[in-house]
Order: sequence, then C-alpha cells, then structure tokens
Amino acid sequence: MHILGVPLGWVMKFIYGFIQNYGLSIIVFTILVKLLMLPMAVKQQKSQAKMAVVQPQMLELQKRYANNQQKLQEELAALYAREGYNPTSGCLTLFIQFPIIMGLYDVIYKPLTHVLALGSETLTKATEIATSLGMLPEKLYSAEPYIISAVQNDPAAFEALGADIVSKIQNFDMYFLGINLGDTPTMAFNALLLIPILSFASQMLMTVISFRNNNTGSDNPSMAGMKATMYMMPFLSAWICFSVPAGVGMYWIVSSVLSLLQMVILNKFYNPKEMAEKARIESERRRELEKAERARRREEAKAGEAEAKRKALSQKEINRQKLAEARRRDAEKYGEVYVEVTDKDLE
Repeated sequence: MHILGVPLGWVMKFIYGFIQNYGLSIIVFTILVKLLMLPMAVKQQKSQAKMAVVQPQMLELQKRYANNQQKLQEELAALYAREGYNPTSGCLTLFIQFPIIMGLYDVIYKPLTHVLALGSETLTKATEIATSLGMLPEKLYSAEPYIISAVQNDPAAFEALGADIVSKIQNFDMYFLGINLGDTPTMAFNALLLIPILSFASQMLMTVISFRNNNTGSDNPSMAGMKATMYMMPFLSAWICFSVPAGVGMYWIVSSVLSLLQMVILNKFYNPKEMAEKARIESERRRELEKAERARRREEAKAGEAEAKRKALSQKEINRQKLAEARRRDAEKYGEVYVEVTDKDLE
C-alpha cells in the first residue's frame, strides 16, 4: 500500500507546502484525486446506466430460457451486442480504482511519511517513544497521527528525535475549524463528535440517492441483499470513525460529499432510471414493429401463394387450350370424334 501512496504523497506534500494546514490540504487533495478519477467515474456511471437498461431484459430471458442454458447464453450474447453492453466493464473500472483508493488511505494515514517526509528510522524511534509513554492505542494501522498529537502535547518527551524534527512536527497544523485532526473521536459531547456524525450522514445520504437513482422497478432478487449491505455502510463508517484519527474521518466526509455531487451531476447525463424507462419504451416499440413486420410477411406469403396458384391455373388453362386445339385438328384430319379435355388429361 505504501508504494501506491508514494506518488499521491508527493501531491499531498505539494499542496501542504502552499496551504500549511492539514485539514484544508485534505480537502484540496481529495478534490484533485476526484478530478483525476473522474473519467473512470464517468465510465462506471455509464456502465451502471447501461446495466439498468439491460437488466430487465436479462431477467426476462432468464425466465424464458430457464431450462435451456445454451439458448440463454446465445440470447444474452445477442442482447449485449444489440445494446453495446460489456458485463465486465464495471468490474474493470473498479479494479483500476482500487489501487488508487489504497494509495489514498496510505497518504491520509501517514502524514509524517508523505507530507513531512520523515525517514523510517525517525518514525521508528518516534513510535518507540510514544509506545513507551503509553500514547499509542494497542491496535492501529498507522501510529503517525497519534505521534503528531503526542509530540505537540509533550515535545520534551521526544527530544531524542532532534530539535529540527520536533519543531517540524510541532509546526504541523493538524487543526481544522477548531478540531485536532490527530485526535480520535469519542462519545464525549465535543467538536470531535461531529466527525462520525457527518461521516454517517454523508454516507447515508449518498446511499439513499444512489438507490433512488438506480431504482428501475425491475424485479431483481439480488437488489434486496445489496440494499441491506449498502445501508450498513453508513453505520460502519461512523463506527470506524471512533477508532481512527479525525483526519481519516474528515477525508471520508469530504470524499462522500464530492461523490454525492459527482453522482448528482453524472445522473443528469447518465441516469439509470431514465435510461431504463427509455429502453423499456424502445423495447416495446421494437416488439410492435417486429410484430407488424411478421404480420406483413405473412400477408406477403399469402399473396405470393395466391399469385402462384393464379399463375398455375393460368398455365393449366393454356395447356388445356393447346391440347383441345390439337385434338380438334386430329379429329378433322382423321375424321374422329372430338373429345373434350379434362383435368385428368392435364395431369
């Protein structure tokens, strides 16, 4: 994860060099990363919208060919080709985004590494001092936000790091709107409590709007389980905020708000619900056209059969006249009695 965070860490360090405030740097950093990932977000939104269009037709085919898997696969392939849908495109987009997200977390969790660019030996020594003083939780992904708070609260305890290092950490501005982003929220009634509350609210709002926009009305059994999982995420987000530094929670809040704005904007152009409704209308129109075309072909077939019969009767009459004329000539020539031509004679 650290390797993935290195290039993003350079960006974060560059931003902090201008702003000199960790909270504002997180906001600007998150905005830039969101802009960087915008093409993938657009691609994913298109994939979701296209999925909303294809899904009702997929369910219909699955019911129709439940006992014929080969025919089902053929019809699904024809459906994907007709709608221009690639079922793996959404997964590919998420796969590309995953390493970026992992790098993001590394940058947010490790400000001493990525923003202040402290070496591993210095960080190890700082961790040992903070541990010996009981300033670190027992289980944590990164000690760096806690070390910053510990140094700023008791700089004398870390004098072994050197005056320059201690001064650099002391001057690292972790405060945003009066909140120390290096502290961990608790159930105490203070400003830090806003972090898990806002994290929950932003996640829940994004979940509700997401399901509202993607609700196409199709009877998909998998949606119930997906909804339950997605509605658990805001609660999980709030719970985790009570076990990580406020800076991490703030990143989640900013990221959720930006994702919400992005979702609203993209839904103006690629709304799954609207596209599914247009696809339903188009599908009905196409079925009506196909029905009319089949009726036209039946009428043409009937007309063709009638014409063929008419032509056959005409040819039969021509043959009758020819045979009758021949018999008349023979009757006159040989003095025989003329015999009328019957259908049996023409067979």
